[in-house]
Amino acid sequence: MDREKIKKAFDTAQEIVKMHLEEFQGGFPAPASRNQIYPKIENNDWTAGFYTGMLWMFYEESRERVFLETAREHLISFDARIDRRIWVDHHDMGFIFSPSCVAAFQLTGDERARSTALKAADNLHSRFQEKGQFIQAWGLLGNPDEYRLIIDCLLNLPLLYWASKETGDMSYQDVALRHLQTALSVLVRKDFSTYHTYYFDRETGSPACGATKQGYSDESAWARGQAWGVYGIALNYPHCPGDELKHLWKGVTDYFLTHLPADLAAYWDLYFMDGNEPRDSSASAIAVCGILEAYRQGMCDSSYVEKAEEILESLIDHYAASPTDTGNGLLKHATYGRLLGEGIDEYCLWGDYFYVEALMRCLHPGWHAYW
Repeated sequence: MDREKIKKAFDTAQEIVKMHLEEFQGGFPAPASRNQIYPKIENNDWTAGFYTGMLWMFYEESRERVFLETAREHLISFDARIDRRIWVDHHDMGFIFSPSCVAAFQLTGDERARSTALKAADNLHSRFQEKGQFIQAWGLLGNPDEYRLIIDCLLNLPLLYWASKETGDMSYQDVALRHLQTALSVLVRKDFSTYHTYYFDRETGSPACGATKQGYSDESAWARGQAWGVYGIALNYPHCPGDELKHLWKGVTDYFLTHLPADLAAYWDLYFMDGNEPRDSSASAIAVCGILEAYRQGMCDSSYVEKAEEILESLIDHYAASPTDTGNGLLKHATYGRLLGEGIDEYCLWGDYFYVEALMRCLHPGWHAYW
C-alpha cells in the first residue's frame, strides 16, 4: 500500500479522536455508538481499554501531549476499577488493561500502571478452572450454566505472559498455555471455522458442546469470533511455537478470507457473503492485525500481507469516517450484537481501535503492539 495513504488515514483518525476528546473527559465512549454517536459512560465495560489504547498510539506517532495527558488521567480509573472490582468478574482483563496499563508502563515506565495490570492478571489467573483446564469466561466461578470458555479470551492471554515476564512467576504463563491448549482443541472445527463458546461438564471437566451467544447459529462462524481466532493464535504463537499452531492459524485465517464479500468487509456472521445483513467491519480490522502479527512472527508468507493490505485499503476507502461526518467514531458499519439488537451498523470501540492498530502496523512494520 501507498504509505502516504496510510499516513493520511492515520492522521484523519487522530484528528477525529482529538476533536471529540472533551466529550469524554472524565469518562469513556460506550462500546457502540447510537445513531453514530458514542454516549459517554464510566469505566465499567469491557471496551474501555481500547479508547485509552488509541490515545497511546496517537501519542506514540505524534508526541502530542494532549494524548499523553489524557491517557495518564485514565490510569487512575483503571486502578480504581480493579481495586473496587467494578465489573471484573469475567475474563476480559486483557482487553481492558493491556492497551491501557501495560501500554502505559511500556511507553512511560509508570509503576502504578504496572501494578494495576498485575492486579488484573491476578484476577484473570483466578478464573482458571482445574476441571476442564480453562479460564471461565463469564459469571460466578463454577456456575454450571456459565462453565465455558469463549474464543475472545485468546487475546486476553498475553496479559498473563506479560505478568510472568514482569514478576518471574511462571504460574501466569502456565495457566495461559493450559487454557490455550484446551481452547484450540475444542473451538476449531474440522473445516477451521470456529465456535464462539464451548461448555464443559462442571463435575468432570469433560468438553460438552459448542454454542454461540452472538453468532447466527451454534454451528455457524461468527465473524468477530473467527477474527479473534486469526489474531489470537498469532499473539500466542511466540509462547507456544510450532507447526501445529501455524497449521491452525492458516486454516482459521483461510476460512475467514474465503468467506468475505467482494469489498472484504465481513458480514456479522461468515454464514452470509451477500445480501442485506449487517456488516461487521470491526472483524475485518481485527483480522488485518492478526495477519500482520503472524507475518511478523514468521507464521506466513507475504501473500497474506498482500491480502491484509487489500482489506485495509477497502476499509480506508469505504468504511473510514471523515472529520466532517456527524458521528464521533472512526470505522463505520460495525456490529456489536446482531441477535442482541445492539450496536447494529454503528461504530464499535474495538473496531476503531483495531483499525488504528492496523494503520500503525503498516506505518511501522517493526512496531510492537500492546498485547
